[in-house]
Amino acid sequence: METATKTKWNIDNAHSEVGFKVKHMMISTVKGAFEDFNASVETESDDFKNAKFNFTAKIDSINTKNNDRDTHLKSEDFFNTAAHPEMKFESKSFDGDKIIGDLTIKDVTKEVALDTDFNGVAVDPYGQTKAGFEITGKINRKDFGLTWNAVTEAGSIVVSDTINLVADLQFIKQ
Repeated sequence: METATKTKWNIDNAHSEVGFKVKHMMISTVKGAFEDFNASVETESDDFKNAKFNFTAKIDSINTKNNDRDTHLKSEDFFNTAAHPEMKFESKSFDGDKIIGDLTIKDVTKEVALDTDFNGVAVDPYGQTKAGFEITGKINRKDFGLTWNAVTEAGSIVVSDTINLVADLQFIKQ
């Protein structure tokens, strides 16, 4: 019985970004990113079908370009980074268009489906083989215990429940 050769790909942090967008007071959008993250892919084929994706991000590295907001997001009102320092994602399946897997935030694990554009494989000027992906999806933050909110005088909710995830990931073949 022949076993298929697995190829390992590690994240190229210099060419990758993990971000999110959320509506603020229902009139504007706040964007943020996790600056400290790691990811890898293990695959048996060049089209990455059924590849295994693993991802972790240090919540403490959240950056919304506003120190007060970032401090609030790290507090017990939201992520509680002291007790839950990282979030993680582990794929269960990838068909070329969707990655389905388990997302864990604050020790709550839920299955999520993320839309995926596999942008192909290329060799860079230094001879490294790279693969690129654009991954997007929506999650409900309340599903993961991120329940803090406030209401304005006019009755608007301050933070939307829907979080749009946006990840541009480039991997280097090992």
